[in-house]
Amino acid sequence: MPVSAPQIVLERLHHLPGGKALLELAAGRDDVELVGGAVRDLLLGHTPRELDVVVADDAIGFAGELARRVGSLAGENPDERFESTFHERFRTALVWWGGGRIDIASRRAESYPAPGALPDVRPGSPEQDLLRRDFTVNAIAVSLTDAQMRSAPHAEEDMARGVLRVLHEQSFIDDPTRLLRMARYAARLGFEVEGSTATLAREAIVEGALGTVSGARIGTELRLALGEPGAVAALAAMSELGVLGALHPRLRFEEPVAGKALALLPEDGRADLALLASLVLPLVLRADGDPHAEIVALLDRWNFPAGDRDRVAAAAVAVPRLIEELGETERPSALRETALGVPLEGVSLAGALGAEEPARRWLEQTRHVHLEITGEDLLAAGIPEGPEIGYRLEAVLRRKLDDELASPGRDAELTAALDACV
Repeated sequence: MPVSAPQIVLERLHHLPGGKALLELAAGRDDVELVGGAVRDLLLGHTPRELDVVVADDAIGFAGELARRVGSLAGENPDERFESTFHERFRTALVWWGGGRIDIASRRAESYPAPGALPDVRPGSPEQDLLRRDFTVNAIAVSLTDAQMRSAPHAEEDMARGVLRVLHEQSFIDDPTRLLRMARYAARLGFEVEGSTATLAREAIVEGALGTVSGARIGTELRLALGEPGAVAALAAMSELGVLGALHPRLRFEEPVAGKALALLPEDGRADLALLASLVLPLVLRADGDPHAEIVALLDRWNFPAGDRDRVAAAAVAVPRLIEELGETERPSALRETALGVPLEGVSLAGALGAEEPARRWLEQTRHVHLEITGEDLLAAGIPEGPEIGYRLEAVLRRKLDDELASPGRDAELTAALDACV
C-alpha cells in the first residue's frame, strides 16, 4: 500500500531535532498539528529550519511540557539549553535549544485594523487558523495524532506545480511584508508566482502598501532574505517585482555585480553585508548630500544592528575611491595603504566594479603579510616605548611588502627596524 503524504511528514518529523518528543507529547491529545512551512518542506523533501505547531489552546502550557520532554531526550550534552517564551498578544510560544526550534501557537483568527498594521488576534477554528496564512503552500496542516491532512483551497495543487499563490485579494494590503517573503520563498523553493498573485503584488506596490509597514518589520524581512543561501536570487526577485524601488527610490540590485563581489569575498567576509552594501551603493554613486549619513539613517530605520550598519556604510562609501585608487597601485605597500581599514565587503564590491586584480591581491595575499618581530623585540633592543615603536614597525612592513629587505626572517626585520629613519 502506498505511503500517504501525511505519513511521509510524520516519518520525516520523527528524525528531526525535537520531533520524537513532539510526537510523543501529541500522542495523548487530539488537537496537535504541524503546520505551515514545516509541512511544506517535509513534503518537498527539505529539512525545515524550524517546526511550527498549532494546538487548540494553551500554547504556553504545551511549550513548557515540550521543553521538558525535549530536554530529557537530548542525551548528555551539557551545553544544551532548553528555554521557552510566550507572546500573549499573538497566543504563541517558542521552545528553542542549541539543536532546534519549535514554534507553538494556539489556534487563532486574525483581522487587520489598518493596512500594514499588526493583526488583532482572537481564538479561532482550525479552518480560520489555516486561512490566516500567507500563501497556499503554507496553508497545510498535518495532525500528529491520526496523520490526517487539511489544506486551504489550491494548496496541494500549488505545491505539486511549484506555485506561490496568496489566499485572498487583500493579502498584500493587510501585510505588505508578504511581498518580501514571496521573493524569498520563490528563490528558496524555485517556485513561480501565480499570475493573479503577481498582479495583486504589483498593484499593492503601486498603491504604496510598503509605506504602511514599520521599518523594523521591513528590516526583519530583509535580514532573512540576505541570510538565505539563495540571497542573490531573492534580491533579484525583489528588484524585478519593484519591491526595492518602493523601499527607497535609489535602491538598485545588479545581480552580475553582486555575484562577482561574492566570488571575490574571502571566507572571513560577510556575504549578507556585501549584498546589502551593493543595494545601498547607488546612494553613494548618485549622492546629492552626505551618503554616509543617508545610509546610516536608512539602516537605522530598518533596525539593523549598529555594527552591521556602520560596516555597510563604510564599505559602500569607500567604493568610488577604491575603484579609482586601486587601479593606480602597483607596489604592495601602496595597495595596503589604499585598502587598509576598508571593510572586506567594500573591497570586494570595488573589485566587482572594475578593480578586480588589485582587489583580489589585497583580499587573498597582501593583507595576510605580517612581521615576525613585534614591539617587544624593539623594546628589548633599546627603542624607547612610545609612538616610535609603531613607526619603525610600519616602515619595516612596507619594505617587507615591497620585497626590499636584505633577506627573509626576524633578523632582517629587526635590523631594518633599528635602521629605520623616524
